Amino acid sequence: MSMTDPIADFLTRIRNGLSSDKDVVDIPASKFKAELARILTEQGYVEGYSVEPARVGEVIRVRLKYTENRRPVIFKLDRVSRPGRRTYVGAGQVPKILGGMGTAIISTSRGVMTGHEARAAGVGGEVVASVQ
Repeated sequence: MSMTDPIADFLTRIRNGLSSDKDVVDIPASKFKAELARILTEQGYVEGYSVEPARVGEVIRVRLKYTENRRPVIFKLDRVSRPGRRTYVGAGQVPKILGGMGTAIISTSRGVMTGHEARAAGVGGEVVASVQ
């Protein structure tokens, strides 16, 4: 299986883990994916994450989060910008997801941040994913 889009793979592993009621998912690590995990944690979509050594390289172990009745906290997790069709926004066009209820994850010149943070910082960038 060739990995053309490791970010889509990251999101898919989280979706699959939630749909099969897993508590943790392991995802091959990269700095960028660690940033995505950090934002998901800070925004309360996952319990937390850690970077662990693996047989080859490192994995990011993401602890998934559910409601009291075992419903996934993440309702929808979408890749927005993809290889071959990148999606960039200026500082003024940063999208609001679900009228501000969801989170846009944006890769900016100042690092990976939420749409809310990007608007506050007045920066645009590549819209990596949206979470609801």
